[in-house]
Amino acid sequence: MLGFVPPLPQQPGRPPSAGHMIVCGDDALARRLAVELRYVYGERVTLLLPPGRDANSPETPLTQRGRAAALFGRMSAAMNRAGNGGGTTGGSGDTNAGVEAVRIMEAPEPSDDVLEEAGVDRAAALALVYDDDERNIRAALTARRLNPRLRLVIRLYNRKLGQHLEELLDQAAAVAMPGIDPALLDASTTVLSDADTAAPALAATALTGSSKIIQAEGLLLRAAERPPPRPGETADPGLCTLALLSSTTNDPAGAEGSDSSGDEAPQLLPDESAVAAATGRGTVVLEAVSRADPDRPATRMGGRGAPLAQVFSRRLRWSALGVAAAALALVIASLLTTEDTAIHSTYLTLLDLLGMNDPAEGAPPARQIIQILSGIAGLLLLPLLLAAVLEAFGTLRTASSLRRPPRGLSGHVVLLGLGKIGTRVLVRLRELDIPVVVVEEDPDARGIPLARSMHVPTVIGDVTQEGVLEAAKIRRARALLALTSIDTTNLEAALYARSVKPALRVALRLYDDEFATAVYRTLRTAHPGALTRSRSVSHLAAPSFAVAMMGRQILGAVPVERKVMLFAALEVAGHPQLEGRTVEQAFRAGAWRVLAIDATPPADRTPDLAALPPYSPDGDTVPPPSGLVWDLHPGYVLRATDRVVIAATRRGLAELLRRQRSVVPRQ
Repeated sequence: MLGFVPPLPQQPGRPPSAGHMIVCGDDALARRLAVELRYVYGERVTLLLPPGRDANSPETPLTQRGRAAALFGRMSAAMNRAGNGGGTTGGSGDTNAGVEAVRIMEAPEPSDDVLEEAGVDRAAALALVYDDDERNIRAALTARRLNPRLRLVIRLYNRKLGQHLEELLDQAAAVAMPGIDPALLDASTTVLSDADTAAPALAATALTGSSKIIQAEGLLLRAAERPPPRPGETADPGLCTLALLSSTTNDPAGAEGSDSSGDEAPQLLPDESAVAAATGRGTVVLEAVSRADPDRPATRMGGRGAPLAQVFSRRLRWSALGVAAAALALVIASLLTTEDTAIHSTYLTLLDLLGMNDPAEGAPPARQIIQILSGIAGLLLLPLLLAAVLEAFGTLRTASSLRRPPRGLSGHVVLLGLGKIGTRVLVRLRELDIPVVVVEEDPDARGIPLARSMHVPTVIGDVTQEGVLEAAKIRRARALLALTSIDTTNLEAALYARSVKPALRVALRLYDDEFATAVYRTLRTAHPGALTRSRSVSHLAAPSFAVAMMGRQILGAVPVERKVMLFAALEVAGHPQLEGRTVEQAFRAGAWRVLAIDATPPADRTPDLAALPPYSPDGDTVPPPSGLVWDLHPGYVLRATDRVVIAATRRGLAELLRRQRSVVPRQ
């Protein structure tokens, strides 16, 4: 039950004040993003939702507006409890003090009139996070025409189309505002994909001791989760300790730590004293920094060619080996019973096998017996050759069809669902060379062509039906990723998989946080020795969209249980918390930590740190050296011209990016 939710004002006749932010969407990501902007960054937010119920959750009785109001009510109550807890100081107060409630509007489409009513001409940023790419593109073009200065954050699944759209909208802004600062132009349009943002975290939940990867200027930052050290052992801090895991990690009745878990919650960006005092807790450390390879297509299970084992069956290969062994035995018998040479004996035996030799009339009895045995062996060649031709033809005919899971497959990941999220997770797992078996009910699902091209074994069927998970070799799997869009289907598959293999690692995609927490506790209690994770795509993606709306570059997000730690790049200028301070002084425990400094001159810097530097894919030229310096001296003084890479909590980054309420006047 949601309990009492205070009503939110519609404010139909009140025009929004200048400098607010608008969020348009039709699913959980829009509501999460509005919560992030309102309760983390303290921004004035207008939320535009379609009327009626959520199309992705038709069984829910609440309308879109009702679900948003319920979510805002829970967040407001949590913020009030946190503010009255007595543990906050003046410097870490609520970022939304004095900000009115979220203004909720309902409209079927973000048309010109609707956007004007939402105040797009006076807004600072607009997020278009509809599930339909075409609707987001139409609304983005309309918004850019109504307000060329508007910062746009667009949700698109098609990455290539997103790159072209970003260039088009930036060009439109440059034409409308001649002489605009290139830095502002670079931040004017951002295209993101919730699937790309959440896929690395979802894929990492399936791997024991796996690393979370963040990419910056062609380098890979690996954040690894490490178990607590045994008595007498010292934990390896790596390059630095990013987080302490929840103290209830090993408690079967405990839940994954979140912002409301109190002292038992995971601690993000702890100081040295907190790390030393945290006995029995696992850690997340920055493990290594290495150079990334250029983008390459995901590997295919089974390689590029068609090996003998894939063309011909094992039975046929054994039959061919038996015929070859019989022919060799006849050659040896001919050598032992006659005075012929090895070459001549082999020649006569082959002629006898093929039925091309004359009858051995008048020859010794041994030669006649060998000829008869050779003829019998030759009779086996015809069905063997026919079977080889038929199997080869069948292999070529089904080369473009879906593969079935091979018999000896083990240690793989069973992936349920090949929608937007499942497809991106499949690519991520194959990039890590993790064997995968996919289960999908719809033979025309979005990711089926990709699975076919990558030769990934696929089972077409309803996962809730008996025998489907068995066909995916669930008994020998290492993990189950249930990523369908239906919570009950994911839960049913997880429960059945656990009944078949109690120690199986399970990661569930669940929409409702309260439901996810209840499921997590129940599964942990029933199977304390197995790892269970519940993940929400909107919860993982919303921080990245919120940071983009603030005009800063997000490099990636790393989930730490049910919290999220962000990696971002920002200029030191304009941030008194960083400018003029040493690296050691700039560190604030639980808020942010400076990880690296971009030593490249400002004129030569790469606008997008997450992009790989261009160089020859043939390896003829050496990749240019990265300008990021990771081995920082604690006494280095940060200058206004520096650009830094930081790890931050959501509230820590919100404090760094908190903008003035005033709006720059139009020219």
